[in-house]
Amino acid sequence: MKDIAGNEVPLAKYRGKIVLLVNVASKCGLTPQYKGLQILYDRYRDKGLEILGFPANNFFRQEPGSDEDIRQFCSLNYGVSFPLFSKISVKGKDIHPLYAFLTSPDTNPEFHGKIGWNFAKFLTDRTGKVIARFEPSVVPESPAMTGAIEKALAS
Repeated sequence: MKDIAGNEVPLAKYRGKIVLLVNVASKCGLTPQYKGLQILYDRYRDKGLEILGFPANNFFRQEPGSDEDIRQFCSLNYGVSFPLFSKISVKGKDIHPLYAFLTSPDTNPEFHGKIGWNFAKFLTDRTGKVIARFEPSVVPESPAMTGAIEKALAS
């Protein structure tokens, strides 16, 4: 995958970590969730959590900017320090292979299904297996999400 700066990053880099994958957007009503994601990252990063943000412009063009625009917006407005990646597609004919994997019943039978909106969240265990999915309306600091993260970190 390419990170927001255009560097190649192998996802294998995150093997052994608990990973939260989120499709993000800068001009969405849910954009303030960046703050909660950063809080989670600050709280759990040293315990083994990684949060990976994947900007996507699939929903009413709510992520129209360039990668540099997105990086600056996230840094200036929310102090985002967790890894952000280059803009991808999370649904449709041009769906990125990562999101094809996450949403397919063949590769993710328990938590598959189309991405319905920005800020859908997938939690993986240390081997990369999806262990939970949270719909966009579930805020990062919710008891459901923090409980799932803490349980995964303890395993």
